[in-house]
Formats: sequence, structure tokens, C-alpha cells
Amino acid sequence: MGAPLDLVTAASAEGAWTVGEVTRRARAVIEAGLPPLWVRGEIAGFKAWRSGHWYFSLRDKTAQMRCVMFAKQNFRLPSPSDGMQVFVFARPSMYEEKGEFQLTVMELLSTEQGGLWKLAFEKAKAALAKDGLLDPARKRRLPQFPRRIAVVTSPDGAALRDIQAVVGRRWPVAELIVVPAQVQGAKAEASVCSALNRIRRLPVDVLLVARGGGSVEDLWAFNSERVARAVAAMPMPVISAIGHETDVTLCDLVADLRAPTPSAAAEAATPDRIEVLQHCGVLGQRLARALRIASRHVVDRLDRTRDRLVGSMDRRLEQSRALLTAQSARLDALSPLRVLARGYAVARDENGQVLKRVGQLPSGKAFRLRVTDGEVNGRVQ
Repeated sequence: MGAPLDLVTAASAEGAWTVGEVTRRARAVIEAGLPPLWVRGEIAGFKAWRSGHWYFSLRDKTAQMRCVMFAKQNFRLPSPSDGMQVFVFARPSMYEEKGEFQLTVMELLSTEQGGLWKLAFEKAKAALAKDGLLDPARKRRLPQFPRRIAVVTSPDGAALRDIQAVVGRRWPVAELIVVPAQVQGAKAEASVCSALNRIRRLPVDVLLVARGGGSVEDLWAFNSERVARAVAAMPMPVISAIGHETDVTLCDLVADLRAPTPSAAAEAATPDRIEVLQHCGVLGQRLARALRIASRHVVDRLDRTRDRLVGSMDRRLEQSRALLTAQSARLDALSPLRVLARGYAVARDENGQVLKRVGQLPSGKAFRLRVTDGEVNGRVQ
């Protein structure tokens, strides 16, 4: 800041200070006289810049002061909102360019039970509930025999190794598609959303979003409303396995199934091949037994059908025989041979024409006479 100013000289017009000198001296006095301290107040005019820095005012009923919290101090925190009562641990200072007194915030805590994290969590949860994303009725069933399983997690974490081991043991026929993502830190939210967007275009049967345990700050990307909405919008069923069993995130709430650990998520997503093989064996035995029973029933039905068919044919033949006998008797009664048997005869000429009138039998005409037991030759005299 340069050499200290001569206060006596500066008290006259000849030794007038510049504005910059005043703000520099004021800053030096403030920072030397006021050590870092805790301040309580209400947030107003909160703005988060693209650089990651936060700017806001802290006020109470009597006064207010400007505050800045730089990205390297706030990147692990959820954004506060106007009207929130907070504690800040800050260093009093002077913003020289504008000559404004300000607090440079190093820590920020909510005065509410559970802190800033809980307030941000409940706010995002309420927004998701309002849109129906927490409704149990929208939960989808997991596929029974998945062919492709996608995983969004860190490629270097233990969660991925656990999932690979479980899937390889239980259901090795499934194809495991790993889409790496940063799962903690300032860039985790954007990284997870980008990974989810890539998976939307893949033919996947079920999706696992997983990471190991950690602090609230470490898991906070999965409490992001943006990430939760991306999970809820996935076209395939989603299993969320974030942290340990006691950790519950917004992703867990919107997913189709929450698993307590990544290993449990892999088990929920896959059938056990040994159990499947045993079940197939049981089904094979039941099928063979059912086929034997069905074949016996078919044979029995065929036997009964054959008996009915034979009986029907016998009855039909008997009826036909009786009808034939009756018709034969009628035909026999009408037969010319019956007439001949009663003593009549039939004369025919040499061409076989029946001679029925006297005019057809002139003197000397040869003919054949049919009697009951044969024919004799004759001539008219």
C-alpha cells in the first residue's frame, strides 16, 4: 500500500489525499482493526456470477452491508436464496474501486436446523414433488433379463469395480456400458447430466447411477435439481445407488429403485444365473411331465373316439344292410323273372326285341322264348 500518509500534512489543502489513497488507507485501517468475525443477518440481492463468485447483501432491521464469497470458498455449497437467515465468517474489508465497505465471506451457514444443505434439499424436493416426479405411481418395473446395462459413475471409483464384479458373477451375458462422469466437485453436476444425455441415445435396458460414500458436500451433485430431473427423464428404468444406506439423495427419490449400495444396485438389476438355470431345470421337468400327461389324455381320447367311430360304423352298416335287403325285396318283386316263375314267357326276335303283339309274329317267323329256367327256339306256324 506504500508508505503511511502524513496525517498532519493531509489535514491542509496542500496535502489533500486522492480518493484512491483514502480508500486504501480505509481498507488498511479496517483490515487491521477488525479481525475475521462471525456475522448474522438476512441475505438480500443474491447473485451468482459465471465466474462462480457470489455477491449479496447481509442485512438486519437497522443496517446492511455488501458481501462477496469467491468461487474457491463456495464451490462446495448449494446456492442460498434471498430472505435466508445465515451466519457468515468473514473478513471486513473495503472495495477500493467503489469505496464500499464489504465482508469477504469465507464460510456461510444457515441458521436453520440442518443448515444450508437441508434448506436447499427441501426446496429442490418440493419443486420435484410439485411436478409429480416423486409420485410412486410413476415408478417403472425393472427388466427381468436385461441384455444391456448402462452405468454412470466415476471410472476410477470402487463403485464401478463392485458393479462389474456383481454383474460378472450373477449375469455375465449382459453387456455392461460404462459412461464415465465426475461424481463430486464443482463440475460434477454438468458431468453427470452430460453422461445421462449420452445414454438417452443408447439401446439400454436399465441404468445404474452410482457412487461410493462421502460427506454431504461430496454427494451434493446428486442432490442437484437439474441432475434429479435428468434422471427422472431417462427413457429406461433407473436404479440409484448414491453413498451408503443412510444417505438419501434427490436422485434416489426420483429413480425407479433406490439401492443402498452400488453392489446392491447391480444385484437388483440382474437375475442370478444359477437360480435361472435351476428354475429352467424345474420348468423342463414340469414340461416333460405335462407332455406325458397330455399325451396320455390324447391317447385316451383317441381310443374313445375309435370306439365311438367303430360303433357308429357298425350301426351305419347294419342300417345300410337292412335298407339294401328291403330294396332288394322290392326289386325282386318287380323283376320279370318273378313273372316268368309264375308261368309266363317272353318272346324275343333275333335282335332281342320283345314281341308283344300278334302282328309281330307272322307265320314262319323265328323267335326265342324266355321261360323261367332258360330260353328255347321257336317258329310261328
